[in-house]
Amino acid sequence: MNQIKASYEKDNLGWQFHQFQQKLGEWWEMQVSQFVPDKPNTPDFSWLSWLNSPIIGTIAKIIFWLIVAFLLIWTALQLLERAEIYVNFLRKQQSQLANRLKTASVKELSPAAWRARSQKLSQEGNYREACLCLYMGMLQQLHDRGIILHQLSRTDGEYGELVQDLPHPIPYQILLMTHQQLCFSNSEASSFLFQQCQEAYREIEEIKDENYSEGLGAIGSGRKL
Repeated sequence: MNQIKASYEKDNLGWQFHQFQQKLGEWWEMQVSQFVPDKPNTPDFSWLSWLNSPIIGTIAKIIFWLIVAFLLIWTALQLLERAEIYVNFLRKQQSQLANRLKTASVKELSPAAWRARSQKLSQEGNYREACLCLYMGMLQQLHDRGIILHQLSRTDGEYGELVQDLPHPIPYQILLMTHQQLCFSNSEASSFLFQQCQEAYREIEEIKDENYSEGLGAIGSGRKL
């Protein structure tokens, strides 16, 4: 009786349809599994795992800061070089201005006029130009007295060597050194510096011509004693 019942169930259309549906599902899963892998197809970067080493991280940081330090040093050197060029340019301009002032204006103003111009500039607070005017007045006095005649190529150093042979060289040396500091260095003029130059100029004006009676011929002709 049971065998007849089992045979009937297998021959039943519903059972056969269920079996067909099950086999169809299994076939479909098999077909789909051929196109969908179990694991995603991603590149294998496991060989880069050594980059996670603490030593590599430390080395990378050292290299980074070395590069930063190099760039900072290079930038600083470039700025210093440009600053040096600019400073040299300013000094050259000041030197050229001083030479033009010496060659052109010295023949136009008397020592008294230079002193008056210096006073006016000092009252305006322009102590640098005031000191330079006293310097120009000193050169004019040396020329007018026949002590050291104007010579365009003569430098402050040469003037300094020549005035050493004078009876009172100190006031001349003060004005010469002041001119060098103001024109060829970063020194700034002040009211105190102007007072020193003014006192030196006053001493030069008070010097009597007879004090230079000996040995002036060689100096006046432009030759060193």
